[in-house]
Amino acid sequence: MGFNKIRLVIYATFITNLFGFKLKKATTKDEKKRLRVEFSTAMLSKLNINIVTKGLENIPSDDSIYMLVCNHRSVIDPVIVEKALEKSNIYGVWVAKKELYKSPFFGNFTRNAGTILLDRESKNMSGFFKDVKDAVKEEKSIFIFPEGGRNKSSEVISEFKSGSQILAIKNKIQIIPVYIETHAGEILKKTIADNSIEREIIIRIAKPINPRDKELSLEDKYREIFQL
Repeated sequence: MGFNKIRLVIYATFITNLFGFKLKKATTKDEKKRLRVEFSTAMLSKLNINIVTKGLENIPSDDSIYMLVCNHRSVIDPVIVEKALEKSNIYGVWVAKKELYKSPFFGNFTRNAGTILLDRESKNMSGFFKDVKDAVKEEKSIFIFPEGGRNKSSEVISEFKSGSQILAIKNKIQIIPVYIETHAGEILKKTIADNSIEREIIIRIAKPINPRDKELSLEDKYREIFQL
């Protein structure tokens, strides 16, 4: 492991746990959003990565609740999304897998940042569906990676799980498609090796879509919207 990587790992561990404790004390959605954006800004600044957001105007200015779906190719994707939504009025809880809750690196932050635990090994998903329903009742949007995990293939996106569209239909919320156009995983590798160079990641936000649209699956609609 090179010196630059060690330095970045130490910084990331410190700041992630620091903001994890700050978020534990936060009591309002506005406070949690502010802290999540501050954390994202600090991480991206350290990595010397600039986020270019296209289509922010496609997020309605009202206080409606949405399901935000995004492709997933790097560990910093949630940070990218949080930064992209900095100037929007949308606040959401992330669907997070069980492994993140137990992680010594991400655990404290994940548990306190505003997340819903998804245990893929559980035979009974009723608790998860109830948590999503409760979040929507509390006027919180749902942020989810419909691929179910990081896409490590050579394809721009991997197969979407059916759960995202089902959740949106059951909770009667529209879907906002979000696409991280730049391969964030490749950018992260480069910046870990050398973060003296400023790099750019482009993220695109589309207009809300109706999850009950049966003409195309969510994956096909997503591909069509972003011309993938």
